[in-house]
Amino acid sequence: MITREDLTGLILAGGQGRRMGGRDKGLEPFAGRTLVAHVRDRLAGRVAEVLINANRNPEAYTPLADRVIPDAEGGYQGPLMGIYSGLRAATTPWLLVVPCDSPALPHDLVERMVERLADGDGESEGECDIAVAFDGERLHPVVALIRTALADDLAEALACGERKIDRWYARHAWCRVDVSDCPDAFANLNTDDEKQRLERALDGAPSATRVSP
Repeated sequence: MITREDLTGLILAGGQGRRMGGRDKGLEPFAGRTLVAHVRDRLAGRVAEVLINANRNPEAYTPLADRVIPDAEGGYQGPLMGIYSGLRAATTPWLLVVPCDSPALPHDLVERMVERLADGDGESEGECDIAVAFDGERLHPVVALIRTALADDLAEALACGERKIDRWYARHAWCRVDVSDCPDAFANLNTDDEKQRLERALDGAPSATRVSP
C-alpha cells in the first residue's frame, strides 16, 4: 500500500513558455492566483514533499514548494529532463508528476493514481512502475506516478538522446488512470485566450468542480 510518506509531488515549471511569449507559465495569473498555486493544491497534504522544477524565478516559486529544483542539466531539454531531475531529487519510493499549467486537475488526483497502481492490472505484464493519466481518448504523460528507482534508467535514456516521454514509459511496465470524468482536467493553457475560456468554464461549473479562488 502506497502511503503519503511514500510520495513526492513534482510540479513541472521549467519550460521556456514559448507559446506565451516567453513568460514563466507557472506564474501566470488564473482565477485570482498563479497557475502553479492551483496545481499545488492538488498535492499539498497528500504527499510527503512538494518539489517545483523551475529554471527561472526560483524566488517566486519558493513559498509554494518544500524545494525548488532546476533541471539536472541546462539548455531547456524538455519535460523528460524535468522528470529525471525530480526522480533524482526525491527521497521517497514514488514521484507524482504534474504540469504547472493544469489548474483543473481533480482534487483527488493523488488518490486516483495510487489506487490505480494498487489494482496491478497494467498494459504490460507484471507490477506497474508507472501510472499515466488518461482522458478517455489520449494519454497525458506529464501527469504520472513513477517509481523513483527508475532514475538511473532514465539517465541512460537521456544520455542516448531520448526526449520523448511516451517512448521512455514504453520501456517499462505501465498502466493508465482513467480521468475521463473530468473533461477540463487537461486543458492546454498556452495563450491568454485559452486561460480566459477555462476561467469562464470553471466559473460556471458546479461548486464541486469549481477551481478554488
